[in-house]
Amino acid sequence: MAGADSGPALVEPVPGAPAARASVDGETALVVADYHAGIEVGLRYERGVELESNADLRRIRLVGLLDRVDPDRLVVLGDLGHRIGDAGDREADELATLLTAVLDRVPVTIVRGNHDAGFDPDEFGQSGRHPLAITEPAGTRLGRVGFLHGHTWPARAVVESDILCVGHEHPAVRLEDEVGGGRKERAWLRGPLRPEPFADHLGVAADDLDWRNPAVVVFPAFNDRSGGTWVNVEGQGFLSPFLPDALVADAVDAYLLDGTRLGPYRTV
Repeated sequence: MAGADSGPALVEPVPGAPAARASVDGETALVVADYHAGIEVGLRYERGVELESNADLRRIRLVGLLDRVDPDRLVVLGDLGHRIGDAGDREADELATLLTAVLDRVPVTIVRGNHDAGFDPDEFGQSGRHPLAITEPAGTRLGRVGFLHGHTWPARAVVESDILCVGHEHPAVRLEDEVGGGRKERAWLRGPLRPEPFADHLGVAADDLDWRNPAVVVFPAFNDRSGGTWVNVEGQGFLSPFLPDALVADAVDAYLLDGTRLGPYRTV
């Protein structure tokens, strides 16, 4: 197995935001996960929760990050929309307005997530000056960085990246104060991976992989109204088929959006 330095400069969180910069083939990508456009409609049908739409605020936040980072492209780690299957009218309107604003600025790559099953790039691909592409659910590799939503196993080329960016989990931590009060905070997970689960899935020997000792970066959800995996609460399970088995668990740290390192996620 070949080893490589996964290098913190390859993927770095944008301070204070559920987004990261990634260096890919000489370009800078802004990377976000789990935008969940139209989530308010979904919450109404799924849980009977009535909320005013935050569509405009979500779009302003994302466009503001494009202004702040000035990337060459946007990569969305799946679940750009919320409804599984065809988007309803309100969600489709939000997606059209969002993609018109973003594609006027940069090319967009969407890694297909479980909520993107009905997303048709041809429907939105003429929304701006730049192209829109959507990958297979097994993800894609751009330069040394692999991108995956996380509801499926990654393709071999993605596994053989130097660093793997994953969404789907919406990781969060429960933090308690001195008097026993608690609050939920979105969080990043970052740490090393083990090759064996991926090799088993691919039906190859671990030594046959071009294993680069990759780090995994599990992204917080961009949408602050979505639920998530409370990684430090007993009884909460991961959603991905390869997590947590593929993690070197004691070496995977949790971080808050402001960059605060909380230490190994299981002991926060």
